[in-house]
This record gives sequence, C-alpha cells and structure tokens, in this order.
Amino acid sequence: MDKLKICLLLFAVVFLTDSYAQLPPVFAGTHSKDVQTEPTVRRYLSPVRLLWQTTKDEANIRNTDKLLKPGIGQADLAGRDYCLMRNTAQNKAGILLDFGRELHGGLQLITDQSRGGKPVRVRIRFGESASEAMSNIDTIKGATNDHAMRDFEISLPWLGKLEVGNTGFRFVRIDLLDDNAELKLKEARAIFIFRDIPYLGSFKSSDTLLNKIWMTGAYTVHLNMQDYLWDGIKRDRLVWVGDMHPETSTIAAVFGNSDVVTKSLDLARDITPLPEYMNGMVSYSMWWVLIQHDWYMHNGDLKYLTQQKTYMMALLNQYVKQIDANNSEDLKDGQRFLDWPSSTDPKAIHAGLQGMLAMTLTAGADLATILKDPVTAARCKEAVARLKKNVPDPAKSKQAAALLSLSGLMPADKANAVLSDRGVHDYSTFFGYYMLLAKAKAGDYQGSIDAIRNYWGPMLSLGATTFWEDFNIDWLSNASRIDELVPAGKKDIHGDYGAFCYKGFRHSLSHGWASGPTPWLTQYVLGVNVMAPGCKVLKIEPHLGDLSYVEGTFPTPLGTVTIKNTRLANGSVKIDVQAPKGVTIIKMG
Repeated sequence: MDKLKICLLLFAVVFLTDSYAQLPPVFAGTHSKDVQTEPTVRRYLSPVRLLWQTTKDEANIRNTDKLLKPGIGQADLAGRDYCLMRNTAQNKAGILLDFGRELHGGLQLITDQSRGGKPVRVRIRFGESASEAMSNIDTIKGATNDHAMRDFEISLPWLGKLEVGNTGFRFVRIDLLDDNAELKLKEARAIFIFRDIPYLGSFKSSDTLLNKIWMTGAYTVHLNMQDYLWDGIKRDRLVWVGDMHPETSTIAAVFGNSDVVTKSLDLARDITPLPEYMNGMVSYSMWWVLIQHDWYMHNGDLKYLTQQKTYMMALLNQYVKQIDANNSEDLKDGQRFLDWPSSTDPKAIHAGLQGMLAMTLTAGADLATILKDPVTAARCKEAVARLKKNVPDPAKSKQAAALLSLSGLMPADKANAVLSDRGVHDYSTFFGYYMLLAKAKAGDYQGSIDAIRNYWGPMLSLGATTFWEDFNIDWLSNASRIDELVPAGKKDIHGDYGAFCYKGFRHSLSHGWASGPTPWLTQYVLGVNVMAPGCKVLKIEPHLGDLSYVEGTFPTPLGTVTIKNTRLANGSVKIDVQAPKGVTIIKMG
C-alpha cells in the first residue's frame, strides 16, 4: 500500500471516530457536550384491531380496516386507502384502537386531503386499559395527565403527518371534535420507543405460565429502560431508587450490563447530598447500597464501584449512627417507608427497617472491605451484631417478615409461616419479590412457585402484557379484562380499584418494581447463583418443584452461560451447563 492510501485510510479512521462525524456539515464546530443522543430507537406499529366505534353508520365511519394494515408513514395524492371519519347532526365519529400489547411512545397520524385544506381538530386519549382510553380526566376514577400527557386535543394537518404523545399505552381513542367535520385518516401507528438490546437471558420450563410470567417481567423492565431507569412508563417516570432493586435484578438476569443502571444510580447520588436520603425516604438510600453490592457482584466493575467510595462510606457511617441504646433502628429525617400496602402500619415499618438496616450494613461491610476501608467495615459488622439483639415482631406483615428473614434476624422457617398464611393474600407487586426470596431461604421452593402462579398469573389472565404497580387477589371477583370494555355488571379492574397514590386509572399497569418473578425464577429454578464478582464463579443449584425440566441462559461479563436441568426417573436432577472461558461452574444437583 502506498503512502497516499495509508494517509487516506488514517484520515477515514480519525473522521469516523470523531464525535462530530455523525452530524451534518452545518453543525461543524459544535461541541459534543451541546449534542445529546438518545439511547432508544423508534419503531412504528399498526393497530391489531378496532375495539370500538361510536357508530356503525357508514355515513360517519367507514373503512376502519385500512388502519390495521402496515403503513409507510407518508401522505400521498392518490386519494385512496383511508379511513373516513365524519361528524353529522346525528352522530359523532370516534374509534378505539388496540395495539395488542403495552408500549412506550406515542402516535403517528397520516392524513389525506381535508375540506378546504384546513386543519382538523381531534381528541386523543391513550390508555393502558381499554377503559382508561375511554375515560375522562376528572375526580371520579382517577384518570390524570400526571407525568405524561395522555388526554388532549390537537389539530391534524391537511395532507400531512403529526406525531403526538409520550407515555405508556396499549389503546388509543381518536374522536373527531367539530360539528360537520371530516377526517380522512390514512394511518394511525404507534411510535414504539425502546432500547434495542438483546434478551441475553432466557427461561423455558415445562410450565408455559411460568415461562410467560418470566418474559412479562423482563418486558416490563425493558419498557422502563428509557433515558433513565424509570418505575413506570405512564406514571412514575422517575428514578425511584428503592423501586429499582427488582428492576436491576431483572436487568442482570436478562440483559446483563447496562449503562441505564449506573446512570440512574449516579443521578440519585448526585441530587442527594448527605445527610439527605434518596427520594426523601430513609430506606431508599439503603436500596442504593444494596443495588451497588448486587451490581458489582454481577459485573465486577471495580472502577465504577471505586467511584462511589467517598459517598458510600459516608452514607454507611451515617446509617451506623441510626441505632439507639436498645439496639433498635432509629431512622429519621426522612419518610419511613417500605411499600404502599404496609405504609399505614408503623410496627411493620419498624420491623422491616430493622431487618433492612441489617441487610444494608452487611452488604456495606463487604463493600467497605473491597474498597479497602477496614474501619467502616468493622463499624458495619458491629452495628449488625447490635441489631440482631433486637428482633421486632412482624405480626402479620409479610413485608416485615421477609426483610427480617433475609437479614438473618428471624429464623427463615418462622418468617415463612407468616408468608404462607392465607396464600398470596397481602402480597404486593414490589415486596412480593422479597417474599419469594424469603420463602426460598426457608427451602419452600414449591410454595414460591405456587405464589408466582397464583399472584402474578391472574394479571395475565386479565389481559396484562406487563405487570402492574399493585395487585390484590381480592380484586379478582367479577373483574373484567383490561383488553375489553367493561361488560354490564362487571367490575373495572383498572378504574374501580387501587389505593394510596394509585387510585383508579392513575394506577400504572407497567411498573418495573413488579418484575420480581423473573430474577427469582432465574436464580432458584434455573439455579444461577453468583458467587464471585463479575460472575467468575457461578453455583448452579436448581429447585424444580413440580416441573419436569427447565432450560435457559444467563448473561455474564465473560459471555452467556447455557443451562438445562432435567428431572430423571429416580427424582434426581441432571444439570447440563455450557459456560464461557473464565467462568467456573459449581453444580449442586
């Protein structure tokens, strides 16, 4: 190769790796800090069915089937293949579209020529359930525009395109507003906004319901992996650190490493100067420590962990001081909170915080040792020893019992008796994960599998494609599905229920904190236990319960591990594992 070709090649390499190379020439000289790129992609999806329309009169609405065909996102002058919506003195035109599953994003509308070349006014309503898309924003059933606009009026262009909305939804209602108005609508496509990342983890067993639950939890979190890691894509589009723990556990099991986790953890840290607590809650800074511990074990990123040292060690020393002379947690200067269903029970909150503080300081001692701070490590260990001398009564609180068990303050079998009382009554979508973990600690793997089927399973039977902010098994009686209009005499599972901050339609039907069965099934049924930072040592210890087999994959920084566990005729389990170089496997059959 001559010198000229070498110079041209080097020029191309430098140009293509320059931070400005992807910008048009007009942006030459723009600093990279002035340009923000999105981590997400956009895909366009046509609706899968027309669920409802105001009238069957073709003078008002016709050719709705045109909207169900794949679109191209382009207006044209052909004057064909459009849905006609027309308001008359007798009827108004409105339609309800179903996109088949929960999505994050908005709506793209392509119009044909309108009367007089004037814009046409419409009302757009997004809904996570069919009934929410049919609702009004009022004080009756909690429909809101909180966090994301989901109900508004807009004008559509003559022979053009308009994109509108940024929320979580499955259903969209479109109403033509003005008297004697006419709309020729060529396309109404969902704009699906998500991170285009592979599902490296997988789970398949002899129970198709468990398989669907695993994938639904994974998909729920995937939708919430936006610019930051949110808790909900319709409402609670925020970084709630406590809510993140089930989500980061799911991400580790399904997607492996993701910068959305560290970016969100760092945001919480940077906006919370000590001695404040993250999100104003005494427990949420504890969740930050626990996530840091778990994330380091999975990814082994010591450089990132070291960046947390100054803040983390100060936070741990702050928590060490929050224990009174009776060896009781004395956490104050923030909201004392576990989850919403337990929030009215001060004794349960105290018992839960006692256990959670012990969990946090145990993890903190490990982190302090890794970060070469033996003084803080010793203080954390001494504080945990003190907390174990005072074990509050959880009474009937399953949240408190779970945390006391996981912290080692309460015997696992004693806690499991509380957790098993009345089956999955008094479960919650957030703390259900810790109830499952505590049951596993007691060796009640079959009880955990049954709880997953009986608590998360009914959401799927009601039409859910993502898991909800909350769910109460008592809501099932005479409840309607979320993918149908509520029949006469039925209860609206979305609009009629909910509590605290999630009453009625304000209730989020895609909440990442509800994904706990996904990492639980990976850890205890597929059997993957991380034993060394960076997944360099994995213990495979499956508990199949009543399953005949389970197979799947698990992402590690060194590559994907493939596992198949098969129950043999003699009752034992055969474990087959394929692991990448550098990952040591310990089989526990």
